[in-house]
Amino acid sequence: MSMIRDLRAVVRPALRRVPDKSGGGGYGTTRDASVSSAVVDSAVYRDGKRVSELISPAEALRRVRSYGGFAWIGLHEPTEAEFAGIAREFGLHPLAVEDAVHAHQRPKLERYDDTLFTVFKTIHYVEHAELTATSEVVETGEVMCFTGPDFIITVRHGGQGSLRALRHRLEEDDQLLAKGPSAVLHAIADQVVDGYIAVADAVQDDIDEVEIDVFSEPSKGSRRGGDAGRIYQLKREVLEFKRAVTPLMRPMQLLSERPMRLVDPDIQKYFRDVADHLARVHEQVVSFDDLLNSILQANLAQASVAQNEDMRKITSWAAIFAVPTMIAGIYGMNFDHMPELHWKYGYPGVMAVTVVICVAIHRGFKRNGWL
Repeated sequence: MSMIRDLRAVVRPALRRVPDKSGGGGYGTTRDASVSSAVVDSAVYRDGKRVSELISPAEALRRVRSYGGFAWIGLHEPTEAEFAGIAREFGLHPLAVEDAVHAHQRPKLERYDDTLFTVFKTIHYVEHAELTATSEVVETGEVMCFTGPDFIITVRHGGQGSLRALRHRLEEDDQLLAKGPSAVLHAIADQVVDGYIAVADAVQDDIDEVEIDVFSEPSKGSRRGGDAGRIYQLKREVLEFKRAVTPLMRPMQLLSERPMRLVDPDIQKYFRDVADHLARVHEQVVSFDDLLNSILQANLAQASVAQNEDMRKITSWAAIFAVPTMIAGIYGMNFDHMPELHWKYGYPGVMAVTVVICVAIHRGFKRNGWL
């Protein structure tokens, strides 16, 4: 029994989480009452491990400055008042703060003193049973990152692009998280670009579907050219996609190639992989635009051909009906001296001639492909 007690005495402390020396205790789910509702999560990380529960950003910064590590503050659509205190505590530049609060920014990378401000646009594919002229194909959101020497603040706008699962995944990788705030910045960039890849594959399926419909035979009762609305809708959605991808090319190039004091050299290598994936997505999105232009031109050409076919049919039937109209007009003039009017076979003869001429004209148009 004494041996078992000794074993428990050794194992139990090892199973306990090492308490935060700054007074935060172990990592729990208890929410500090002073934490704003806009704060999704706020914690301190030291040596790749989370060493605090959800605490206020000010307290997280105090612990970091006192005991080391870095703070990761996650916010969702904060108001100016909610973000003002955080901006003041962390010394964020007013211009970057304004962009983060009001959103609707282009993807970019800016440096303000010892802080990198990065804007990502998140893209989410909207599932739909059938693509129509009013279908919403993609939804956009934004993730903005303030990266400092000992903190990273993420501000998310929109219902997409949650970072909760990403945070949990990083917390399971001590070695990566030990690289500091730049490791979190890379993970966010990687998640955003991976989202682009998934959306690009889904949009490709929609384009393939439209392409098949445009170049296949129309169903009975339908007309060619009716896919223009769907094509225009896809072009609008691809343009929205392009606005998210294209401006991000330059920031990823800078993060992957230019040495930065705030980016760990080992993490910079990983940014190269993200930049490569982004370049491939960019090429794919550009090809989408070109392909949709070609499909639209083909669709409009088919509509024009269909209209020409209709006009030829109308012209052909008008020519056929012109014959009996002309003959009826001649014999409707009521002249006294029209010998065939008194001929026994005059009426059948005129009818026979009319039918023969109409049939001959019809066969001629049929042979030429007008009917």
